[in-house]
Amino acid sequence: MDIATIIGLVFAGVAVLGGFMAEGGHLASIMQPTAALIVLGGTVAAVFVQFPLGMILHALKSVKEVFLPKKVELLGLVKQLVDYAQKARREGVVSLEGDAEAATDPFLKKALSLAVDGSEARVVREAMEVEVEVLEEEGLAGPKVFEAMGGYAPTLGILGAVLGLIHVMQNLSDPSKLGAGIAVAFVATVYGVASANLIFLPFSSKLKVRSQEQLMRCNLIIAGVSAIVEGENPRLIEEKLKGYCGAEVQKAKGGNVVEMSKAA
Repeated sequence: MDIATIIGLVFAGVAVLGGFMAEGGHLASIMQPTAALIVLGGTVAAVFVQFPLGMILHALKSVKEVFLPKKVELLGLVKQLVDYAQKARREGVVSLEGDAEAATDPFLKKALSLAVDGSEARVVREAMEVEVEVLEEEGLAGPKVFEAMGGYAPTLGILGAVLGLIHVMQNLSDPSKLGAGIAVAFVATVYGVASANLIFLPFSSKLKVRSQEQLMRCNLIIAGVSAIVEGENPRLIEEKLKGYCGAEVQKAKGGNVVEMSKAA
């Protein structure tokens, strides 16, 4: 569970609604189904016009990654690749055939399979970079959809406000209803701006971060397997791959990747 996402959404709700109520507002005054229908319904409709259905369904499925991200353990992956390098140095790259079959990660499995088949490092790198490009495009599907929703929602909020004001103008003969009518009209604007800036755009940015984390993992695998095929020294491979982990991750793990690989 991504605690930061939960904290952000809860704090946003408390800050906005709490501030509104602190000024004497009532929640009932902003609970307007009609305004929600115009803003959310219109936003969804616009997205369906802009994107193909498959891309929208992929974006909906990716929402779970905002709250339940896939664990990316780069240091553990470095150790695993160094173990492969040590084995390949002793017994040859072909000895990794069993490891390739046992790999549960499809990306790692394909990279090792290419290496075992005798492919050159350049061929392995080029083939896997194509996979990375495909993964990158798939990873951007969700962010693009939510980013578009973040653009449409405020505009549709204004549309809802204008439609509400049209209704108010039709009732100018009854001044007692003008104040309440205008307040209801502007609720649509609140829905549009709030949903865009507190949900749609943050979700888009968070999904981009998730995609970058997965791409970093894939690039680490490409660098590691290519180095194994080229027959580089396992210690050199380890030092090279540690650069993908970042200083903070290395510090959190105590910087003991070297010791771990020696113990293996």
